[in-house]
Amino acid sequence: MKIILTTTLLLCSFCILAQPGKSKEAIRDKAFKKAILTAEKYIDSLQTSQHIPGISICVGNREKILWAEGFGYADLENQSPVTINSVFRLGSVSKLLTALAVGRLYQQGKLNLDAPVQQYLPDFPAKKYPITARQLAGHTAGIRHYIKEDQLIAPRYYKNVQEGLSIFKNDTLLFKPGTAYNYSTFGFSLLSAVVEAAAQKDFLSYMRDSIFLPLGMTHTFPDKNDSIIPGRVRFYEPTKSGGVHNSDYVDNSYKWAGGGFLSSTIDLVNMVRGLITNQLLDAKTVELLFTDQKLENGKSTNVGIAWRINETKQGVKYIHHGGAIDGGRSFVFFWPDSGYIFAITANMSGARLNIDEAATVLSFFLNNK
Repeated sequence: MKIILTTTLLLCSFCILAQPGKSKEAIRDKAFKKAILTAEKYIDSLQTSQHIPGISICVGNREKILWAEGFGYADLENQSPVTINSVFRLGSVSKLLTALAVGRLYQQGKLNLDAPVQQYLPDFPAKKYPITARQLAGHTAGIRHYIKEDQLIAPRYYKNVQEGLSIFKNDTLLFKPGTAYNYSTFGFSLLSAVVEAAAQKDFLSYMRDSIFLPLGMTHTFPDKNDSIIPGRVRFYEPTKSGGVHNSDYVDNSYKWAGGGFLSSTIDLVNMVRGLITNQLLDAKTVELLFTDQKLENGKSTNVGIAWRINETKQGVKYIHHGGAIDGGRSFVFFWPDSGYIFAITANMSGARLNIDEAATVLSFFLNNK
C-alpha cells in the first residue's frame, strides 16, 4: 500500500532539506575545503530542485577518501538523516560488484571467459549458439532484458540464483552472441550462476567472503527484505505533483548480480580504490575489466566487464556505471588520468544523477584553488 505524504509534511521536510546542515559524521579533507564547500552547495541544489529525500556522496582518489557526506533523510517519516554509512539500493551498479567476482575467478584460473556456459552449468538449456561469460559480462550474449510478461511487479522470493534463471532460461536468443549489444540484467543472473559454479560456493557467500570483506566493503549487502540491515534507507518514488510516496514492495532475489545489492558510497569509492591499487586484482585483470569489448564486425561496445568506458570530446577517458531501481538511484564515475573517484546514491526513483553531475562535482576537486 502506498503511503502519500501530506502537503504539510512534504513542504516542511523539504524546507529542512534545503538547509545545508553538515553531518557530524562527514569526512572532509582540509586540503579540499573550497572544493567541498562548493560541492555541498551544488548537491543541496540538486536535492532541493528534484525533491530527493536523501543523498549520499563520496569523492576519493588512489590514496584516500577526500569527502563523504549525507544530505537529507534516510527515512522521511521518522526524520532519520542520511549518514556516511547509510546503505542504498544500487540497481545496476550491482553489476560492477559482480565484475569483481568474474575478474577474481578469471585471475585464479577458475573461470574461462570464453568457454560455453554449459562448461559450468551443464543443465542450462543449449541455444542455437554458445554463450560465454565474457559475452554475458559485456551484454553481447543475446540474452533478453525485462518484458512485461515477466510479471516482476508481483514479488516472489527466489531461494537461489538457479531458481531465478527460470524467468528466461528457455527463451531463444535475440541474436548470435558477439554480433550485437543488448543490455541485459538477466544476462548477469546467468553470469552469477556461472560464478557460483566456478567458485564452488553459493553466489552471495562468495561475494561476501571473497570480494566485499577483502576490500573492506563492510556496508554492502544483498537487499533481503527479511533481514535486519544496519543503515538501510527507506525507498521513495516521485509523484506527478512534485511530492514523494513510498515505493512499492519489491523482491530483488531474482537479480542479485545485476541489481540486487545495497551499499554505501564510501564502500563504492573504496571498491574502485581497491581496483586501481590492485588490492584484489592484478593490473592485467583490472585492465581487462576496463577495456571495451568488440563485436564481430570490429565495432566497440564501449563496455568492458560490466564497466562502461567513454571519452570526453577532448579525448579524456572516463569509466562509469549507473543504477536505477525502485526507490533508488546510484552512479559511480572514475577519471583514470587524475585518479579521482565519485559515487552518489539517492533513495528516490528517477533522480537525475548522471555523468554531468559527476563531472561537475569532480571539476570542483580538480580546480581546488
